[in-house]
Amino acid sequence: MTSTPFFQVDAFADRPLTGNPAAVMPLERWLDDALMQAIAAENNLSETAFTVPSETGEADYGLRWFTPAAEVELCGHATLAAGHVLVHADAVRFSTQSGILTVSRRDDMLELDLPAARLTEVYEPELNRALGMADCPAWLAEGCNDAAIIEVADEAALRALRPDFAALRKIHRMAVLTTRGQEQDIASRVFVPYVGIDEDPVTGSAHAALVPYWAERLGRTEFTALQASKRTGLLHCRLAGDRVILGGHCQTVIVGQFQL
Repeated sequence: MTSTPFFQVDAFADRPLTGNPAAVMPLERWLDDALMQAIAAENNLSETAFTVPSETGEADYGLRWFTPAAEVELCGHATLAAGHVLVHADAVRFSTQSGILTVSRRDDMLELDLPAARLTEVYEPELNRALGMADCPAWLAEGCNDAAIIEVADEAALRALRPDFAALRKIHRMAVLTTRGQEQDIASRVFVPYVGIDEDPVTGSAHAALVPYWAERLGRTEFTALQASKRTGLLHCRLAGDRVILGGHCQTVIVGQFQL
């Protein structure tokens, strides 16, 4: 039996038991894909992040993310959580399916540097029906786990949404519902049943699309964001050219050894 370090970290959380929990498992070498998927299913968190030391000079670690059901191409909160565990100086660089992602310190926060999504207006009536909404345009985000942004009237309408999760499981989309916020500049909720997550507590990859979407509509490149899940999460957002910078806090809630 082999012991592997295990950390559970609440990301984009101002206090423990809020934000989005992620498992972080630093490895010496990659495990078999099926084993990593089984571990993620055992953890039963929205994401388990696996890292290995990088053999190239462009990054410090390789990083992969698994939901309980599938590997994904981009995950923001688990990257921030991995940075929280592994950053030992000012910054740590991860080599991922979505390129080099960096987590750095800024004052008392960590900041995650992501590629900004390119958005295309589409109409997806099947998605609207599954969300219980009238037909309206969506904005499809390239490279963000098939995110589709749909704007709703206000934060009360956002919180009142009750999607048909059985229908959403058949649709290969990360549904990102958003509006102008009450206490924060913007608010959102995110649903990803097709990868085993009915509602994600706080979603960094969705904000890689939400930040360019709202920067254009708000007329500014810095603002705050609330993800209005039951756990809630607060993100400090900045658009810097073709990059999105997401700031937040992390709380380590479990440290242990995974027995394999």
